[in-house]
Amino acid sequence: MRIGSGEHVYEWVENWATIPNTPTGRENGRTHGVSVTEAGEVVIFHQADPAVLIFAPDGKLKTAWGDRFRGAHGMTLVKDNGTEYLWLTDEHSGEVVKTSLDGRTVMSLPRPELRVYQAGVYSPTWVAVYETRFGGNGDVWVADGYGMNHVHRFDKAGGYLGSINGSEGKAGPFNCPHGIVIDYRKSEREFYIADRGNKRFQVYGPDGDFKRIAGAGILSCPCGGVGDGDALVVPELSAKLTILDERDRLVCYLGENEKTCALPGWPNHPRELVKAGKFVSPHGAAVDRAGNLYVVEWMIGGRITQLRKCQS
Repeated sequence: MRIGSGEHVYEWVENWATIPNTPTGRENGRTHGVSVTEAGEVVIFHQADPAVLIFAPDGKLKTAWGDRFRGAHGMTLVKDNGTEYLWLTDEHSGEVVKTSLDGRTVMSLPRPELRVYQAGVYSPTWVAVYETRFGGNGDVWVADGYGMNHVHRFDKAGGYLGSINGSEGKAGPFNCPHGIVIDYRKSEREFYIADRGNKRFQVYGPDGDFKRIAGAGILSCPCGGVGDGDALVVPELSAKLTILDERDRLVCYLGENEKTCALPGWPNHPRELVKAGKFVSPHGAAVDRAGNLYVVEWMIGGRITQLRKCQS
């Protein structure tokens, strides 16, 4: 089955990989994060034990680890001094950690000591790193999307630098700043914060200065995004992928299926109602060197789909 149009046509590979059949996987198993390593391995972060799954390029499970991430949420792959690492967030425990690909913790970021957290909840959802290999300074940005609607900035050594909440700019306060994408497509680096509850991105500069809003009137529930050449691929919980061009204009939707969100029990529909070619609740996306997309969805038991790029 093919979906898409123009330069964005894909072969839909249903259940490209599946999570292990474990008690926690059957009870929960929601697939929240996905990244692709330089070797082409696909890493999944899901709410089960073990939480981190590493699949070979053919979809076979190679290894798994992580028995403490019951609130497994965002995952970001970075490269420091020639070595790949993962940044992981746990929405329940508030843990924000940097690990090796085999699970060794190398850094942990604390909850900032802000007044808003004296009575408020800290529930981090995603991390973005302004990587030095792309000309950045190594700053680490943490989105508290499910807590107090703040985004925090740390330096590369883990020192706290400051926070924003959307009120600094003209767009107004964040409403679930769920994910962060650093846009490296243009010479001027920009940080796209998925202001999910407000159905848009708020765009900031590397120093935390507000630039503009993007995607308003196009997006309906953006979770984050991943760069793919000149395009930005946005997983939307409202049952679709949205592709934007370098000027934030709509290119196309993929697997659009928003009517399913109105059905009772969404997103945990009986599996016979989950159809190839139609998304239910995309939460994360990644792209490999060949341009293939990997999409994970927020649903019990998880769902891992490959969109195999068709050559024009």
